[in-house]
Amino acid sequence: MKKTGYLIIFFLTVIAGVAQNTPAGKLLAGAAEAVINPPNESFLAGYDQNRRSTGVHDNLYVKAVVIANRVNALALVTIDCIGLPYPVVQQIRDAVELKLPGDVFNAGHIIISSTHTHSGPDVIGIWGRDMMHTGTDSAYIRFLVTTTAEVIEKAWKRRQTAVAKYADTIFGEGWVENVSDSAEIDRTVSIVQFTTSGGKNIATLTNFACHPTFLGRENTLVSADFPSGFYKQMKKNAGGINLYVQGAIGGWVQPEKVARTFEEAENRGSALAAAVTVALKQAKKLQGSAISFSSTRFEMPVSNKGFRQMAGGGIINRDISDGTPTEIAWFSIGNAVFATHPGETSPLYSFATKALMTNNGPRFVIGLGLDELGYILKPDFFDPLTKLHAAPYLTGMSPGESAGAAMMQVLKELAGKHDGIAE
Repeated sequence: MKKTGYLIIFFLTVIAGVAQNTPAGKLLAGAAEAVINPPNESFLAGYDQNRRSTGVHDNLYVKAVVIANRVNALALVTIDCIGLPYPVVQQIRDAVELKLPGDVFNAGHIIISSTHTHSGPDVIGIWGRDMMHTGTDSAYIRFLVTTTAEVIEKAWKRRQTAVAKYADTIFGEGWVENVSDSAEIDRTVSIVQFTTSGGKNIATLTNFACHPTFLGRENTLVSADFPSGFYKQMKKNAGGINLYVQGAIGGWVQPEKVARTFEEAENRGSALAAAVTVALKQAKKLQGSAISFSSTRFEMPVSNKGFRQMAGGGIINRDISDGTPTEIAWFSIGNAVFATHPGETSPLYSFATKALMTNNGPRFVIGLGLDELGYILKPDFFDPLTKLHAAPYLTGMSPGESAGAAMMQVLKELAGKHDGIAE
């Protein structure tokens, strides 16, 4: 494979061309969800190997919202898992295309992100019984692909004329910290809500950065962690479907100085829902109904020999050599702009991505969006002189030092092209 820092193997800029039975200047929205709990004794992801589930404390979900206008459409999906790899995202898109052909809906406009709970099944492969055996269950992956496709199809069929509004707030001061670099953290909560003309919630998107790690390695019960409390309280406060969209959590942006209990996780998730509810009382109407979507498939450089060995040994089910295929998307709904990061990114890259956004509305940085490539870290982590906390571990779980620059180059190109895109 030719190595040139990063090699773009395919560039795709697409605007959906699906006609909608919608009045000009209007948005449609439809949402759905389903439970995706794994079977007992599944390998759990995020901490130690050979940690098996012994039951379910609270449900894991796949949640989807489809947004459309007269000509364009896209789907936003969140999944309670450690991080869905790009090859599985592609399987989901293929499954949706069988249900909704390309002349009906462009499956390439499906954005899937993961909440990153550490109390969900191993969908990557590295938390099996040992380093020689994968932790993924192929039957569960098939179930997840099928269920996610069904949820997206259901959301599509439920779409109706919608009113969109947005708000933002700050959350997590005093307990959400960047353990590796305390001076660098983005505590912004960005919110977009789609309602019926009568004000009934169809779907609410909440973008916030924090590792769901209230529950530690000793826990063996399936749980969404603090998003569970968020889901439950948002359902009480607003009804409808509520999606927790993870942000830039690389460098261990996580809860600190808190009790590591189910009760604390539920309470903090509920507090996030309360903050969102208060913010929405001052919400502004989303400006415009234009939808644009662009994405780039490219080869992310990989210098981590461990990643290559695990892929070669079948522990990770994807092609990895000097690089691995992945995708980054940049899209907008009205004056809301969204960008994906294909892993757990340093907050520096959240600020840098938002700086590329020239809109006057909400800005979403979707962490673990379309892929989970591990930690995508700023260069300081690879400099032994900086001595950032846990740098050896974090860099050992990173594609490599050049991944951040490769990602930002693609984002800059997408941002530039997006400025010239009309509905």
